[in-house]
Amino acid sequence: MAALPLNDDYPVRRAPVVTYGLIAANVLVYLLSPQAATAVWYPADMLERFCAVDAYFMRWGAIPDEILGRAALAEPLTPECGGIEGKSVWFSVLSSMFLHGGAMHLLGNMVYLFVFGPVVEDRIGRLRYLLLYVLTGVVAVYGHALVDMDGGVPMIGASGAISGVLGAYLVVQFRSRVTTLVFGVVPMRLPGWAVVGSYFALQYLLYVTSSTAPGGGSGVAYAAHVYGFIAGVIAAPVAFRWRRNSGTRLSDAY
Repeated sequence: MAALPLNDDYPVRRAPVVTYGLIAANVLVYLLSPQAATAVWYPADMLERFCAVDAYFMRWGAIPDEILGRAALAEPLTPECGGIEGKSVWFSVLSSMFLHGGAMHLLGNMVYLFVFGPVVEDRIGRLRYLLLYVLTGVVAVYGHALVDMDGGVPMIGASGAISGVLGAYLVVQFRSRVTTLVFGVVPMRLPGWAVVGSYFALQYLLYVTSSTAPGGGSGVAYAAHVYGFIAGVIAAPVAFRWRRNSGTRLSDAY
């Protein structure tokens, strides 16, 4: 990762309980998942554990062919492990936002949420922030599904919803300065708009290049990042107008 945000200088006025709750939920789900070493109740045998992970992602991940109605249930990624029965396809759109493929995948997403989430939560209010997070995450899932060439592969990760938070941040608090670790070693204070703007530009570039490269996808849902970010940019002004129309002061917004 070329740049890693560490801190935003905006002084939040209340504890960002929704952001902390989302982070806790993501961490807890990962610790209980079969790919985590902490989940000792899953089989220790490597093949059985692999099948448990495969079944876990097939059940709780958002699979484009399923959510777009191209297949009732997608074929298992590993036929030897068997398929999934009784899956709630609509719920998988939500549950996929709390799944992560590994500890580094989880850590990278949670760092961005920890830095930018409290600012957006404070600026638009807790309820509106939670709705923005969920709705932009849903838009990200469907945006990815519409352009995905590997329709039977589960989509997992919170990055679509977090991209929505970054898009909202660009609207509500772009004047902040963000302490950022550049190239992993050099701390710099950069304008918030430059940090999130460069994030979007990079995701869009990676989406375009990966979708046009020979062989197709890269294994990363860049389209979800792009659509989630755009949804956040659109949703943030709506959240602001909702707050003003409700007659709620910023300091009292929930």
